[in-house]
Amino acid sequence: MSGNQRKLPAADKAALIVSLDLEMYWGWRDVYSLVDVKDRLLRVRSAVAGILEMFERYQIHATWATVGLLFFRTREELLANLPAVKPEYQRRELSPYPDIGDIGANEEEDPFHFGRSLIEAIRKTPHQEIGTHTFSHYYCLEEGQTETAFREDLGAAVRTAAQCDLKLRSLVFPRNQTSPEYLRAARDAGIQSFRGAGSHWIYRERSRARESWLRRAVRLLDAYVNVSGHHTVGFDAAGIEPPFDFPASRLLRPYWRALGLLERLRLARVCSGLEYAARKRRIYHLWFHPEELAMDQDRNLAALETVLAHFAMLRERGEMESVHMGELAARLVAREPAAELEPEEAAGILAASGARC
Repeated sequence: MSGNQRKLPAADKAALIVSLDLEMYWGWRDVYSLVDVKDRLLRVRSAVAGILEMFERYQIHATWATVGLLFFRTREELLANLPAVKPEYQRRELSPYPDIGDIGANEEEDPFHFGRSLIEAIRKTPHQEIGTHTFSHYYCLEEGQTETAFREDLGAAVRTAAQCDLKLRSLVFPRNQTSPEYLRAARDAGIQSFRGAGSHWIYRERSRARESWLRRAVRLLDAYVNVSGHHTVGFDAAGIEPPFDFPASRLLRPYWRALGLLERLRLARVCSGLEYAARKRRIYHLWFHPEELAMDQDRNLAALETVLAHFAMLRERGEMESVHMGELAARLVAREPAAELEPEEAAGILAASGARC
């Protein structure tokens, strides 16, 4: 920390970050055919409505990392705003651009590729931040893409959001794929925070080709049993300048019928992480995909409410506050004592100092 930056005051409570990756078919197209996920995606709007209602009821501050291609109202508008330089992945299926002319005319005709109504619903809900998941669900570690193409992609996302009177400050990299040069590009685009993958070997970022069945298996086990720790983080580990790293603590996985008998373990894993963060006065970063909560929606929303109710108990005890990524980043940029902030802001963005667990 340089001499002209003011050290953060000691935190008196922990903080909960919630971030969501809003993708619709743009984030699923390289893995599933539209036929395979059509029913799921048709239920996303009701899932988002349920999530937003719950967030408002529990006063949850959340960051919605949204694919830029979802912002448009019509296909013509979308096609007129594509970046000049596009990624040239070695695996053709990773790029949406060769097939982009075949999407529907608008959201009513094609609810799988357009999401303007979702964005409007989010921005109308208190304490919600709309961040970016890149413009095209860009893969930063896949063969064939370049830093130039990434800068163009992020620039397109920023311009598209600006057309909706939104300023992007928070970024979630698709599949958590990033590297130092891409963080510099994000900073140049005005991004102040990102959700890192963390340093544990089972979560560390890598290309899809380098993923292994062992890592997937251990991550699944870790969702039910504490294999890797709670991954809490304090301000001191977020960096000294933007973009600040607020690493993921826990993915809220969807209900899986095959492991239905282990549901209590899955939720206890998250709640124990919240307890740990509260006890240590650190940051706990929970994330998930709204699309994954769309199926078995009643069960999945009930699971989310169990977690939020546990957080609310910690908040009522004065041990934890809710804050989205943009608020935390603004707090770090300001480097001011909490007493100089508005009371509500100070309460919402105080978080723990210290190292990762």
